[in-house]
Amino acid sequence: MKRVLLTGAGGNLGRALRKTLAGWADEIRLSDIAPIDDLNEGETFVQCDLGDYEAVMSLVEGCDGIIHLGGISVENTFDSILNGNIKGAYNVYEACRRHRAGRVLFASSNHVIGYHERETCLDADSAMRPDSLYGVSKGFGELLARYYWDKFGVESALVRIGSCFDKPANRRMLSTWMSVDDFTDLIKRVFAADRLGCPVVYGVSDNPTKWWDNTKVSYLGWNPKDSSAVFENEPHILEEVVDPNDPAVRYQGGGFAAAGHFED
Repeated sequence: MKRVLLTGAGGNLGRALRKTLAGWADEIRLSDIAPIDDLNEGETFVQCDLGDYEAVMSLVEGCDGIIHLGGISVENTFDSILNGNIKGAYNVYEACRRHRAGRVLFASSNHVIGYHERETCLDADSAMRPDSLYGVSKGFGELLARYYWDKFGVESALVRIGSCFDKPANRRMLSTWMSVDDFTDLIKRVFAADRLGCPVVYGVSDNPTKWWDNTKVSYLGWNPKDSSAVFENEPHILEEVVDPNDPAVRYQGGGFAAAGHFED
């Protein structure tokens, strides 16, 4: 890869990927709404509000691929989500089309399907059941990506990220956890694949309890190496009290499914 754009590079996941993707591309163009001043070799930075159409047009120009993490990453006000996740996604895809910027890895979320019950195993064809306005915005991004694929041939991987942290923070994450190393391997395979299309990929490691099935994207050759099993006996997991009648336990989206409307 020559020049890859990483939006949302100042967030927790963006910072982690900067380390694991170092040296993968000739240049990784970082972008965030806030300044980044600790650039490493092979990195450049462009500060950008993803809701600003002209700014995103300039940001994407000259790129060969896009890892789109940017936007609002949790539940928030509708106006905030509208700017970062709705307008932002449109601006990124339209800029990608206009500048022929290659493939997009779209960071979707498990909250697109958060109102499915935990006993239900989902695959790429399972219905969207968003658990929040944030989840709705990610569903919009997936549909937008599909539109740009069907009409314009822009390839995307729609990665429904579970919980990408150093380790699971609670019992739910034993099922949703994805290691940064496994995500890094997925990113590289998405951009190296001979054919991609516009598949849904569940971003999850090889955990003992599985809610999601990636069989339909086996052609990517992605076989996660890490597992949450090594964290099962950590004190914060063992000491967690779980109420089976709690909507946060019943549904895959956890606390997002149980929470009320953000602006109430």
